Amino acid sequence: MPIVEVHGLSYSYPRSNKPALINVNLTVDKGDFLILTGRSGCGKTTLCRCLNGLIPHFYGGGLKGDVIVAGLSVRDNPTSDLAQHVGFVFQNPENQLFALSVEKDIAFGLENLAMPRDEIRKRVDWAMDVTGITDLREKAPYELSGGQQQRVAIACILSMRPEIMVLDEPTSFLDPVAARNLFEVIYKLNKELELTIVLVEHRLDLLSTYVNRVIVMEEGEVKADGSPRDILSSEEMMSLGLGIPKVTRLYQKLKEDSFDLGGPPISVEELAREIRRALEND
Repeated sequence: MPIVEVHGLSYSYPRSNKPALINVNLTVDKGDFLILTGRSGCGKTTLCRCLNGLIPHFYGGGLKGDVIVAGLSVRDNPTSDLAQHVGFVFQNPENQLFALSVEKDIAFGLENLAMPRDEIRKRVDWAMDVTGITDLREKAPYELSGGQQQRVAIACILSMRPEIMVLDEPTSFLDPVAARNLFEVIYKLNKELELTIVLVEHRLDLLSTYVNRVIVMEEGEVKADGSPRDILSSEEMMSLGLGIPKVTRLYQKLKEDSFDLGGPPISVEELAREIRRALEND
């Protein structure tokens, strides 16, 4: 059963003459790990805001169509109810962290749900363990690196035990090494907890081996929806200005030179295997 259903979704921000979303239709299955990508301003963040009720309950504006998340209509349920099913990690983790210690930040949402103290402690310990930040328990968030802050923000959401986690460009302030480490954490959560992941991201080079689905948006519409291998090797997608992985570009150049390879690779390791195979058969 789909955990997210979007039917005929169109949306315009208040005082805007141009719609941010136009007739978006999609479903997301439980356990999916998908990327939302496209040029800046194409509607990715707006679509994410519809999944946890920030649109329409906080931003207002004109909303048409239906968004059903974990069986709840976004239009008919308050953000406080939706937040128990959808966790949202913002682009800048500093916008989510405000307490004097990591432990207190993670406990904040649980305290607002009036959970028993023992359950709060159990969940906080678990969330720190699965994100690998147990040693940061007593640290103040402002003392941490960007990658550490993102892990803390994810732990804050995980402690609430959501079914869906939405991350809006979580690596925009991170270097490639820190970004890859963060993707490893997210991938682990997806596989081990069957957590549904919706990730807004431009770094397709780093992400293509982790996800099972890529959704491309352009000017408020969904232009493509498919597997990383199909989407990232598409000529049409290159024309939309996507950051096509370098390994895919290299494959295309080799193919133009009549180098006999299999299907388009999505990782360096995969391309290397195909090149070795082709050389051995030559």
